Amino acid sequence: MALTDTKIRKELKPKEKEYKAYDEKGLYMVVTPKGKLLWKQKIYFEGKELKLSHGSYPEIKIPAAREKRDQARSDAANGIDPSRKKKAKKLSRLFTAEETFENIAVEWHLKFSAKWTEDHSKRILERLKKDIFPWIGKYRIAEITPPELLGVLSRIEKRGAIETAHRALQNCGQIFRYAIQTCRATQDITVVLRGALQPVKTQHHPSITDPKEIGALLRSFSDYRGHFVTKCALLFAPLVFVRPGELRQAEWSEISLEESIWHIPAEKMKMREKHIVPLSRQAVAILKELSTLTGHGKYVFPSIRTPNRPMSNNTVLGALRRLGYTSDEMTGHGFRSMACTLLNEQGWNRDAIELQLAHAERNSSRASYNYAEQLPLRKEMMQAWSDYLDSLIVEISTI
Repeated sequence: MALTDTKIRKELKPKEKEYKAYDEKGLYMVVTPKGKLLWKQKIYFEGKELKLSHGSYPEIKIPAAREKRDQARSDAANGIDPSRKKKAKKLSRLFTAEETFENIAVEWHLKFSAKWTEDHSKRILERLKKDIFPWIGKYRIAEITPPELLGVLSRIEKRGAIETAHRALQNCGQIFRYAIQTCRATQDITVVLRGALQPVKTQHHPSITDPKEIGALLRSFSDYRGHFVTKCALLFAPLVFVRPGELRQAEWSEISLEESIWHIPAEKMKMREKHIVPLSRQAVAILKELSTLTGHGKYVFPSIRTPNRPMSNNTVLGALRRLGYTSDEMTGHGFRSMACTLLNEQGWNRDAIELQLAHAERNSSRASYNYAEQLPLRKEMMQAWSDYLDSLIVEISTI
């Protein structure tokens, strides 16, 4: 039978030995020989029995004690260790708020996000808010243990988001190292967790790399009967093999047809570094023809609906689908894989290829490089690449 104020007052008298009086759902009261009335709770978390303390009666009245009990049960049901949460709350009164994982993570994000694209910055913060902060955000960062962090990452892993778990681990490592640098932690506990997660199955963007099939693909672009701007984007994309977002947001002010150069500003690039795209004769010819239609506006490839916005994310992808290429065969990113594969096979300088692809993952000894590095070689490579693609169109048309 549940406890009431009347029952506590009349029946719970001190005895020679400590005893318990039960309420409901694991909540009970301990009566000490000295007459103290202490709220306790028995609860199970991940198969382990926990005993929680919720203060003393009458300072903590029955409704308040039951509210604490229900909160603990809710936390346990949602994968939060109630005893650990209680400890963290207690520690928060002893240490400054800056020492919690969440606050240090937000501080780290604010400091370094200026170097990232808006989408990249948003993805990292959303990942932390969804998958990390609810479980260890309020813990003092210096007291988080490897098993605790692994438990959080395992929750992500169990729902099948293996790559997200690895990215979260990487972000946590960056946050721990920042905490060490700012004297709020002494070790990066993510180091000992390397190899603790399931390996990521490498997934490449679907791409066509067989020369005969590439010729057929390019021929279909020439025969495309859709919107003229979309057709130009299809023809231009394989010649420059930039990321889809960089392609659709190209502006006329960034392009010099006289110098055959496209300067992409840092804020449009994935890692916020300026990028140069040498334009082949074929690429310049496409742009000159397109300039009669869109050259008076801001964007090279504007939206069909309004010239004040770039074409949508799905325009090129949709055109590929209308041409009969499925998501398993070719995507907008696929032009990059196509160029990377064949240029390497053709023996072009690997560094020149990586520079032209503007890959984020560069050799650490070359991490800080001039964005115009190896430009003469890259110009030669880009012209040779366009000539090679032209040869494939001719070959396929003569079969």
